[in-house]
Amino acid sequence: PELKALGVVEGFSVASVIEAADAAVKATQVQLITIHLAMAIGGKGWVSLTGDVASVTEAVAVGAAAIERKGLLVEKVVIPNPRREIIQEFI
Repeated sequence: PELKALGVVEGFSVASVIEAADAAVKATQVQLITIHLAMAIGGKGWVSLTGDVASVTEAVAVGAAAIERKGLLVEKVVIPNPRREIIQEFI
């Protein structure tokens, strides 16, 4: 997808990350970039998404809340204008 604002939500469980991704994309007009489910680090994972800044901010808040209710939120971030290299290296 075309990268606009970048949102990332990280959690301590695979199921919670999938639930966060679902809640985030249903909440507002954002595009899912990836759901990264990390093996060998205890089920930790993250979801990344893109869209306009306001939509990404809302989606990240909704996704993070879904994980936070279970006490499994690691971190959340919105980068309004990320550099292209982030996509090449990170996503």
